[in-house]
Amino acid sequence: MNNIKNTFTIKDLENLSGIKAHTIRIWEKRYNVLTPMRTDTNIRYYDIENLQKLLNITLLHKHGYKISKISTYSDDKIPALVREIISRKSVKHHAVNAFKMAMMNFDQALFFNTYNNLLAEKTFREIFYDVVLPLMEEVGLLWQAKTISPAHEHFITNLIMQKLLINLEKIQSTLPTRTDKIFVLFLPLNELHELGLMYLNYEIALNGYKTIYLGESVPVENLADVSKYFENITYVSYFTVEPASDLVLPYIKHIHNEIIRHNSELWLLGRNLSGIEEEMLPPSVRKFTSISDFVKEL
Repeated sequence: MNNIKNTFTIKDLENLSGIKAHTIRIWEKRYNVLTPMRTDTNIRYYDIENLQKLLNITLLHKHGYKISKISTYSDDKIPALVREIISRKSVKHHAVNAFKMAMMNFDQALFFNTYNNLLAEKTFREIFYDVVLPLMEEVGLLWQAKTISPAHEHFITNLIMQKLLINLEKIQSTLPTRTDKIFVLFLPLNELHELGLMYLNYEIALNGYKTIYLGESVPVENLADVSKYFENITYVSYFTVEPASDLVLPYIKHIHNEIIRHNSELWLLGRNLSGIEEEMLPPSVRKFTSISDFVKEL
């Protein structure tokens, strides 16, 4: 399952580039911009070099270059033009695509170059909302469609986490300014998708609160241990793939019964909460549909 994907269908190319398969075929036939291989049954498939070239062509095309002109460029000139565009301030409009290119090629240098250009114009918080959240939504869809492998997802997620931890450390180097409550952040057992929870930790700390970050795959009894040391705790969790949809509500009720006291709350986010309505939740449990809504309550 963790093998790196290095061949792609035309549907994969459509998913990654945003260019319709029909248009890709026209560009291929009329301008010879791609060189697909064929299966024994004459079905097109493409290697990583073809994917990289299409993503580069897409970026140039979005910047006003005509496909007829691009097709005349050498294999060296196309990426050189892309690097020039990415180095400009206008990179913020195409950063998601640049990050996707970095992900597909496991290109750490391109990731850092794109990020640093964004940082010249935006705060880290703006980068996360404007670029990272749309990027991760696309990554999730690409993974579901099996266009990318888990290795791609882990690569780009860990690079983003590095930046997140650097910014979090800057905030946590000073003492909290608000003491009316403490936030304890955790993921359920077998839940390993940590980026969303890590960003919530950043936002909570940015708002002046003390946080206790427990991270991924935390047993409920560990939460009980924390409750012995602090009062006025708001527990925060993010359900991406765990618990399974049919087990979400029983899990929430279990935490409520075992952990939540009169002076504590449980705040929840994540796509696995989509089937849970507010009226189904126990007292002192709140569901948020987005990170923005969560942050407004801080």
